[in-house]
Amino acid sequence: MTFEIREATEADADQGCEVMKRSIRELCIADHQHKAGILDRWLANKHPDVFRGWLRQPGNSLMVAVEHGAVLAVGAVTDGGEITLNYVSPDARFRGISRALLASLERRAVEQGNAISRLTSTATARRFYLANGYEEAGPPRHNFGTTSGFPMRKMLK
Repeated sequence: MTFEIREATEADADQGCEVMKRSIRELCIADHQHKAGILDRWLANKHPDVFRGWLRQPGNSLMVAVEHGAVLAVGAVTDGGEITLNYVSPDARFRGISRALLASLERRAVEQGNAISRLTSTATARRFYLANGYEEAGPPRHNFGTTSGFPMRKMLK
């Protein structure tokens, strides 16, 4: 494993946003089905200024996976244990980066005193989360116009 996971910085904003946009466009096709309206809503806040705002947001931890100076993945977790972001570059799939980032986000949730982690999964990532110990926690939600926002939770150790 040659990548590292660390706290995001303002210098990561441009690359981090590009990773999130590519992940959504290229990997989440089952969720957006190439529908422009869904993509526009989903991508609207994937902007460097918004990224920098997430860095300053109280109670929010924004993390990145980086290799040789390039951002490969972006994740965020609130002090309440909710994972709000977990995106990997299409170029970095199947290398254990998403799993390592998820583990770091869960550790942060535990550090903040949480016994449960919550998230809303895409259809694309649903099997990934199930394989990593998450369970369904309610009916699908309509995120960005999709019907594929799956509430999930996991007991943390």
